[in-house]
Amino acid sequence: MADVYANLIGGEWVTSTAVSRNVNPSDLSDVVGEYAQADAAQTAAAIDAAASAFPAWAATSPQRRSDILDAAGSALLARKDELGRLLSREEGKTLPEGIGEVTRAAQIFKYFAGEALRLSGERLDSTRPGVDVEITREPLGVIGLITPWNFPSAIPAWKIAPALAYGNTVVMKPADAVPASSWAIAEILVQAGLPAGVFNLVMGRGSVVGEAIVSSPKINAISFTGSVATGRRIGARAFESGKKFQLEMGGKNPLVVLDDADLTVAVGAALNGAFFSTGQRCTASSRLVVTAGIHDRFVAALAEKMAALKVDHALKPGTDIGPVVSQDQLEQDLRYIAIAKDEGGRLVTGGERLTRETEGYYLSPALFADTTNDMRINREEVFGPVASVVRVRDYDEALAVANDTEFGLSSGICTTSLKHATHYKRHAQAGMVMVNLPTAGVDPHAPFGGRKGSSYGAREQGAYAREFYTTIKTAYVFGG
Repeated sequence: MADVYANLIGGEWVTSTAVSRNVNPSDLSDVVGEYAQADAAQTAAAIDAAASAFPAWAATSPQRRSDILDAAGSALLARKDELGRLLSREEGKTLPEGIGEVTRAAQIFKYFAGEALRLSGERLDSTRPGVDVEITREPLGVIGLITPWNFPSAIPAWKIAPALAYGNTVVMKPADAVPASSWAIAEILVQAGLPAGVFNLVMGRGSVVGEAIVSSPKINAISFTGSVATGRRIGARAFESGKKFQLEMGGKNPLVVLDDADLTVAVGAALNGAFFSTGQRCTASSRLVVTAGIHDRFVAALAEKMAALKVDHALKPGTDIGPVVSQDQLEQDLRYIAIAKDEGGRLVTGGERLTRETEGYYLSPALFADTTNDMRINREEVFGPVASVVRVRDYDEALAVANDTEFGLSSGICTTSLKHATHYKRHAQAGMVMVNLPTAGVDPHAPFGGRKGSSYGAREQGAYAREFYTTIKTAYVFGG
């Protein structure tokens, strides 16, 4: 029998009549655990607990909040090997990636432990004699957090840590496919001394738990990372009820490779950005925009590197790429591979369902050439190990193609030209720009977010997180 893990509501571990089996995508016979599925009533109880805990937590000293977050970060670091293995079992990314992600989550908690002590305000002289102006930041209240499956430790961390650092209370719903990593964070927060009700974990279906969070009048703000369609629905609902909201959604990120690029650097950036983490990153380089003079050499070199990648069980030493996260995601990847072929794309390598020692959702990374930017494979987010090459004449066409998308999360260029790199940084229509680096891979102390259809609201991570998790108050004081 698999262990059953309960929801955290008001400081108590609360079971449910319904459970969900968390299965290892590398080995479908391996059940990570069974996780309680909250219903609407339990979600409402979690929201009530957070609302009741808010006044005391908002009034807690910054030092106390800092100490708890720092302790949580230290616990994550101490358990990074164990929790990294757990993450890789439930999500399918390789063990080094899993351990690296838990380490990143720990760093985020420690960063915001410091931010809790650095929240500052301003004092201004009024235009009126004898009047002082004070500008301060205050917590919002109860924050609803809805997180995705592709980064089951890091993304919860970069939402939970600032919410708590700035004095808010939290009700969180992790993705139903990956509850174990979030459950571990919840356990660590309890052990770190977080008061009851300040953080609540409610696992379950979005149609039940997510709906209860979005519709509750006691939720003051929502931070969501996930699909475009779901994000837009949440944004519309939040706007109707006056909730503050923050949305991180899709990407169709370009990596431009110019004729003057260092081929080794460009191939390395494309390989990492497009295919590592099984391509299941919103920042993945799914469009490779390559100028004519280097095109053939680049495609051949990238295909050669791809053929050498080891696709296998996430926990096996030497595995480069683990399985796709689920049957649904595998079917979506295969569907888009078929669409690309039907549209006239040339499959250079990969795109095949693989059989390994254990039954899992294995797919060889796919590279398409001879595609155009108006094909569906270049317009719609696949969210898997699938990338396509678009041949262009020169830098000007490359920039135009890179920007020709409804998304604007991350954008990259490989070049040895300072002129082109400088121009691209200024004119790429994206929230993040990478030069001679993969489009995926960001630092936890720097702002994260995009433009156009990729993101809405304030940036996540770093000091910029305060823009979402606090509200500004302006006070006027007459001194006589």
